[in-house]
Amino acid sequence: MKKTIKKILVANRGVPAVRIMHTCRDRMIPTTAVYSTPDRLAHHVFMADAAVHIGEAPPIESYLNMDKMIHAAFQSKADAVHPGWGFLAENAEFAQRVMDAGLTWIGPSPDVIRTMGDKIQAKVLAQKANVPTIPGISSVTDIEQIKKWMKDEGVSFPIMIKAAAGGGGRGMVKVEGGGELAQALAQARSEARKAFGDETMLVEKYIENGRHIEVQAVADEYGNVVHLYERECTIQRRNQKIIEEAPSPTLDKDLRQEICSTAVRLLKEIGYTSAGTVEFLFDSSTRKFYFLEVNTRLQVEHGITELITGLDIVGIMLDVAMGRKLPFGQSDIHPNRWALEVRLNAEDPKNFSPSFGTITRLQVPMGPNVRVATGVYEGADIPPYYDSLFMLLMTAGADRADAIRVMDRSLGGNLRVEGIKTLQPLLLSIIRHPGFIAGEFSTRFIEEHMDELISMFKEKNSEDEVLKIARYVAEISALGPQKWM
Repeated sequence: MKKTIKKILVANRGVPAVRIMHTCRDRMIPTTAVYSTPDRLAHHVFMADAAVHIGEAPPIESYLNMDKMIHAAFQSKADAVHPGWGFLAENAEFAQRVMDAGLTWIGPSPDVIRTMGDKIQAKVLAQKANVPTIPGISSVTDIEQIKKWMKDEGVSFPIMIKAAAGGGGRGMVKVEGGGELAQALAQARSEARKAFGDETMLVEKYIENGRHIEVQAVADEYGNVVHLYERECTIQRRNQKIIEEAPSPTLDKDLRQEICSTAVRLLKEIGYTSAGTVEFLFDSSTRKFYFLEVNTRLQVEHGITELITGLDIVGIMLDVAMGRKLPFGQSDIHPNRWALEVRLNAEDPKNFSPSFGTITRLQVPMGPNVRVATGVYEGADIPPYYDSLFMLLMTAGADRADAIRVMDRSLGGNLRVEGIKTLQPLLLSIIRHPGFIAGEFSTRFIEEHMDELISMFKEKNSEDEVLKIARYVAEISALGPQKWM
């Protein structure tokens, strides 16, 4: 059924809110921003056509409050809701309530969100669609179950204990030996209960030197599912991605074909619509891939897929929500560039502790083949209540070496952020590391090389610039008036 969207409430803040608003501006669709008290002067608030205050700082009172979100939509006369990523983006109840209120939900159906949000159910569906899954057991309540499974299936340590609900690396504990089992299970359950209010656990074989490969796909309501090729998101810290690239340097042509068509097969099986990502774990030693999960939302790293394909994924989500068919088929998608993305978080690059405060200076990288998605401006505050991501920096090139060179220019020379600590020095060390340049790394790259990476940091501050200016002034004074003066 075709319909039009007249105004969109963006149920998010920061980087994702601003990203969605850019496409809405392209489409001449007005937007409503929502904001908590500390975000009243945030970038996304100024960018929207209308803004509604939805509560105090704690997310539960503002960005996670479904009643206030729906009320804000009616108050601002918005007729559709885009959730971005994080907060309520993968909340089936919220999606359902938006639709029950007569508003258009921009994303996959509540049923699909619910099914894929349960890792155990998602795994069962993947097996039904003939998608390879990691050996494991579900609904684990005690360590005896784990020991029996390992014995029966011939599984050896290490193993991974995971929360069935949620994601983002929370409620996940790696176990190296039998003596750690009881404590690891207790820790994972406690984390899962706090983060997701659900302590259902599953246990899987831990793949050593695994690589994280995900396939971006889009689907309409007419059964058309098209993949937009893959991204590699292996460089992570604490199970959270910080560098992503497209395509993956690991896959050859046949494997790429196989992993992408596997993702499409799964999404067709579950009746997927809108934009979504199928995540796989790739075992470098056996060259096999295993299903991890489906992200039923716009991904943080969708921008690099847009750079290599020339498509606007948010725009496609809007079209699908309006009941339109995908305007292209699989044979129309021809990636012709390489793209890299780094996540700039307000964190200490040496130990990842959060860094809050005011951005006193911000110089954003520019120049050929650079794309910046930012949620801040110079003078903006980074509040302590939310995710520390404040900017995504993307670069593209004809090939991987090219994209890395542009990233080096952007991170090493063109980006200046003062007033807060950021991951900039760490990101620069990683992209200059021979292992990264050779494309040889696993999800443990950062923990294995942390000391070496820190030793590569170049300490640079505003005093360096002051000294440079002082030297220049001294030179002019010593040489006397010049012809060009």
